[in-house]
Amino acid sequence: MPGEGERESGRPPSRRDWNALAAVIAALIGLLALTVSGYTAWLQRQQVRAEVWPYLQTGISPSQQMMSLENKGVGPALIRSVKLYVDRKPQRTWPEAFDALGLRDLRDQPHSTINGVVLAPGDVIQQMAFKDPVRFARFYAQYSRIELLICYCSALDECCLYDEPADDRGR
Repeated sequence: MPGEGERESGRPPSRRDWNALAAVIAALIGLLALTVSGYTAWLQRQQVRAEVWPYLQTGISPSQQMMSLENKGVGPALIRSVKLYVDRKPQRTWPEAFDALGLRDLRDQPHSTINGVVLAPGDVIQQMAFKDPVRFARFYAQYSRIELLICYCSALDECCLYDEPADDRGR
């Protein structure tokens, strides 16, 4: 008589090892859950990045006789550094820039310091506002020679470089 668990042919009955199969399936489900979780976290990070994205733009307004800086993005912009160039040569201050532009008499023109400033979305800073139309017209005629490089960062400390080269202004 065959022993317990053996058939008459002498072989043990074919059984699957259900515990091993269950362990493999559990591991695959765990790996899938980990992948979905990682992808979801990445998507959330991209959404947060889009929600705090700053976008700076400078401009000059002949009608208002002013030079301005505006945050057109959806998040705050922390201005880390500003570099000012005239004819591609660095200038340390606006008075030096006026000298390089041949506008020495404008050295006393009031201007805003924007380095270290935080601009909320939609904020506009008047960098320079002229009361005298003649002085503004002289400055405006030389404006295409000025280049501003502004390094600014988002709330997530992701930084961008705004570069307004004189060549790209279409003048």
